[in-house]
Amino acid sequence: MGFFHDLFFGNNAFWGGGVAHSVLILAVVISLGVALGKIKIAGIRLGVTWILFVGIAFSHFGMSLDEHLLHFLKEFGLILFVYSIGLQVGPSFFSSFKKGGIRLNMFATGIVLLGVLITYVIYLITGLPITTMVGILSGAVTNTPGLGAAQQAYSDMTGIDSPDIATGYAVAYPLGVLGIILSMIVIRWICKVRFDDENKTLAVTENDEKAAVRISVEVKNPFIEGKTVLQIKRLINRQFVISRVLHADGHIDIVNAQTRLVVGDRVLIVTTLHDMDLLVDLIGEKIDMEKEEWEKLDNQLISRRIMITKSKLNGQYIGSLRLQGYGVNVTRVNRAGVDLIPNHNLQLQMGDRLTVVGSETAINAVSKVLGNSMRRLNEPNLIPIFVGIFLGVVLGSVPIMFPGIPQPVKLGLAGGPLVVSILISRFGPHYKLVTYTTMSANLMLREVGIALFLACVGLGAGEGFVHTVLYENGYHWIGYGFIITVLPLLIVGLIARKVFKLNYFTLMGVAAGAMTDPPALAYSNGVAGNDMPSVGYATVYPLTMFLRILTAQLLILCVG
Repeated sequence: MGFFHDLFFGNNAFWGGGVAHSVLILAVVISLGVALGKIKIAGIRLGVTWILFVGIAFSHFGMSLDEHLLHFLKEFGLILFVYSIGLQVGPSFFSSFKKGGIRLNMFATGIVLLGVLITYVIYLITGLPITTMVGILSGAVTNTPGLGAAQQAYSDMTGIDSPDIATGYAVAYPLGVLGIILSMIVIRWICKVRFDDENKTLAVTENDEKAAVRISVEVKNPFIEGKTVLQIKRLINRQFVISRVLHADGHIDIVNAQTRLVVGDRVLIVTTLHDMDLLVDLIGEKIDMEKEEWEKLDNQLISRRIMITKSKLNGQYIGSLRLQGYGVNVTRVNRAGVDLIPNHNLQLQMGDRLTVVGSETAINAVSKVLGNSMRRLNEPNLIPIFVGIFLGVVLGSVPIMFPGIPQPVKLGLAGGPLVVSILISRFGPHYKLVTYTTMSANLMLREVGIALFLACVGLGAGEGFVHTVLYENGYHWIGYGFIITVLPLLIVGLIARKVFKLNYFTLMGVAAGAMTDPPALAYSNGVAGNDMPSVGYATVYPLTMFLRILTAQLLILCVG
C-alpha cells in the first residue's frame, strides 16, 4: 500500500504537474470511461459518453490538466474525430446530398432555429442575462465552437470576458448529451421503430443506380441476333456488363465488347436494379441460373477479386487500363462494401476490389498490373491526413463578414477540417491524391480523437459544476438546457419520421449532426450497426456548424 500511496500522492512527477501528470489523468479517465461505457443501463449503452462524466468527477475532486494543455488536447481530439468522419463518408456525401440532402439540411436547420427561438423565449421569461442563456444553449446543443464564438463576440464587444457563458455551457452540457440520446429513444418508442424493418428499407434504398445486381438471361429476341455487346450498349445506353456467355453447344466464353450474341445463348449480366427489367425485356427472358452453376461450367475460367494497390492507378479510368486485352472481364468494382458497375468512365481508387473473370494465367497477369498487395494498403498515407488538417484549420480560421454584424464569423476548428476532409476524400483521386486509409486505421483515429475530446471537456467542466448546481440555482439552468435540447429534436424528428417517412438510422445521424454532438453520433453508429448515421451526420454538419456559430454570435451581438 505504501508503494501506491507514494506513487499517486507522494510523487510530484505523477501528481504534481507536467506531462506525466497529464498523461496519467487522461489515461485513467479514458480507460475508466470506456469500461463504464460497456455497461448497459435499462438496456442502453452510452459508450464513450461515459468518458465525459468520468472527467467531470475527476475535475470535481481537483484532478485536472493545465489549462492550455487541456484546450489544445480538446481541440486536437475534435479535429481528429471530425476529420476521420469526413474521410469515411466523403465519397458518399455528395451522392447523399443529391438523394435528399437538401431535405436533411432543412430538418437540421429547423432544429437549430427552434433551439434559438426557445432560448430567446426563456431569456424573456426568466430575465437571465443573454450571456448565460447563450452558454446554456451552447451546452444544450453540445457545440463548443459556438461557445468560443459567443465568448469572443462578447469580449470584442465589451472588452471583458463573461465567465457565465462557460458556466452555463458546463452545467447544460452533460444533460445535453443525454437529452439527444433520450430524444432518439423517445422518437423510436412513439413511432414504434423496428430495426429489421429499417434495415430492409435501407437495403432497398441502397440499391440505387450505382449498386450492382447479377442476373442470368437467355437470348430470345431475334433483333439481338448477331449484334455485338458494344452495339447493344450503344442501342440502349444503360449500365451493364455481360460477364460470360453459354452457347447452345455448351461452350462457355468470356465476353468482350466485340462478342456477338445469338438466340439460344445464355448470358450472365451484372447491371443495376434500375436497368435490370429493361435489359431482360430487350435480350430475352430471365432464367434461374445461379452463380454456382456458372462456376461449375467454368472449367478453365476462375473469378477472383483483385485489389488496386498501385498508387499510380489512383484516379485512372478503368477503360484506360484496357484489361480486356489480357483476356479477362471485369464484372464489378467493390468500393467500401458497395458493388459498382465497371463502366469505362469509372475512376478507380486505392483500395478498390475488382472482380475479374478469366483464365488463371490471365488473372495473374492482371494482378501484377493492379498491384493486389495488402502490404501496400496497410502502409499509412499520412501526408493527405496532415495536409488536410492544415488546410481545414486554415479554412476554419477564415473570417466571414455579414452585413449588419460587427464581428466576423468562422467555421472553427471542427467545421473547417470536416469540410476539407469531405472534399479531399471525394475529389482527391481526380488529382492523383491517395486518400485511402484502412477501416481499422480510420476507426482508431476516430476513437482516439473522440476520447481525448470528451475527457478534456469533462476535466474542464467539473470544477464549478456541483457548486453551481447546488448553491446558485444551477439546476434551473439544467432544466432550461434540457428543454432547449429535447423540444426541437422531438418536434422536427417526429415530423421527419411521421410525415416524410425518414429512415430512423438517417434520422439519428441528422439529430446528432444538428446538435453537432460526436457522442450522440458514436451512440447512433453503435445502435445502427451501419454507416447511415455517419452519412446523415456529415450531410448536415457543415451547414449546422456554420449556423450554430452564427446564431450564438448573433444572440450576443444583437440581443446583448
